[in-house]
Amino acid sequence: MRLLIVDDEVDLLNLLKKVLSQKCACEVSLAANGAQAQQLVDSWHPDVVLTDIIMPEIDGMKLLNFIQATDTSISTIIMTGYGTVELAVKALKNGAYDFFEKPFDNDKISRVVKRALERTRLLRENQRLQKQVLNNCNPTDFIGNSKALRQTVELLTRYGESDATLLIRGQSGTGKEVAARTVHLASKRSAKKMITVNCPALPEPILESELFGYCKGAFTGADRDKDGLFLEADGSTILLDEIADIPVSLQTKLLRVLQEKEFQPLGQTKTIKVDVRILASTNQNLEEKIARGEFREDLYYRLNVMSIVLPSLNEIREDIPLLAIHFLKKFEAEYGRNGLSFSNESLQYLIHRTWKGNVREFQNTINKAVLLATDTVLTPADLCSTFNKGLPGHPSSDIPISEKTYETTYKQAKEELLSRFTINYLNHELLSHGGNVSAAAKSSGMERQAFQRLMRKYSLKSDHFKQSAQ
Repeated sequence: MRLLIVDDEVDLLNLLKKVLSQKCACEVSLAANGAQAQQLVDSWHPDVVLTDIIMPEIDGMKLLNFIQATDTSISTIIMTGYGTVELAVKALKNGAYDFFEKPFDNDKISRVVKRALERTRLLRENQRLQKQVLNNCNPTDFIGNSKALRQTVELLTRYGESDATLLIRGQSGTGKEVAARTVHLASKRSAKKMITVNCPALPEPILESELFGYCKGAFTGADRDKDGLFLEADGSTILLDEIADIPVSLQTKLLRVLQEKEFQPLGQTKTIKVDVRILASTNQNLEEKIARGEFREDLYYRLNVMSIVLPSLNEIREDIPLLAIHFLKKFEAEYGRNGLSFSNESLQYLIHRTWKGNVREFQNTINKAVLLATDTVLTPADLCSTFNKGLPGHPSSDIPISEKTYETTYKQAKEELLSRFTINYLNHELLSHGGNVSAAAKSSGMERQAFQRLMRKYSLKSDHFKQSAQ
């Protein structure tokens, strides 16, 4: 939390800073007049302003009006001298949080400032929650109702209540950045923007300067001071995406940030303290990289205070119809193509295709189909133009066959394809009848109980077919 103290008496400013920075455990900045205070309100964004009311040019009352116009969640405390109590009462009517008279008691002013800091925190939390309600804002961007996904989102939300470092693991395209945003939105830091760093995208020297910043003259081309991303994330959350690709030499400096919550910009001798919650993500096996000497073991344990493994799309297939409709609506709006829909066969294809690239690959497939489709009903041909082409001289199969199928015995391959055919058939019937099991069983010439047994065997539920039909 941040406290701005404003007074034209330098000795009083220094005394208050010494007392309140210790007793209130907050970051303190000083301003010797109202003009400086206005600049700091705009650039430094304090949580509480403690200001004298009698000052030349811009006095405490004008400063209060400026603060109220800028951010009503900032709590303003007025300091008054002899004969200015009436002004302080007027300030309370104009939105000041509290006032006290000089000379002051250290314990009393500390209690007032602590209450003001807590007031600002609660006000901003309330504003954030109201904004979510007004915007009908979901605390996560994950789409789906599967048990595995619901458990994942619940765990991420609970992790948001902590300030501990979190390691997010999962295959490419499973939504590790979405998971990080879910944690951030559920945290007390959500009022500030989360900073994301794509570690593999930057060469080592540039990554180091981006993370920690540098001073003018630190290296050739450094013609000015530059704040790093850790400083930008002060009071918020930073996501180190694909942490496994950070060079070993840089891992040592990162370890210091995790241990001491401080870093040293390039070309500077003193360190800077920051209050940052660190999230890291990876799709690689860190344990294997440790064994090969490519990742520091001590850094791994600092990152792995809490961890979560995101489910692959192949593990939450029941969410595919909802995802398909979500992306269809998204790209319909983007390309101005209204009235599109999926055929039953195309939804079957999406549900049972192997998604090595997970949701990212899935989204790209829908994107391409919406852009290139020549009809309003998307067919499997629209969705698999670059997949499942079959062997030369042979037509493509309606049931996608992976290369791994040919690496098994004939019996195993036959059983796999029979299972996939059965799943496709059941899906077709359920989709055709809007999830009505009785109607689907009758259409297939099966007893309802036999149809249900097959559904249980292949973990198919009628509910998501009803959702798809809506």
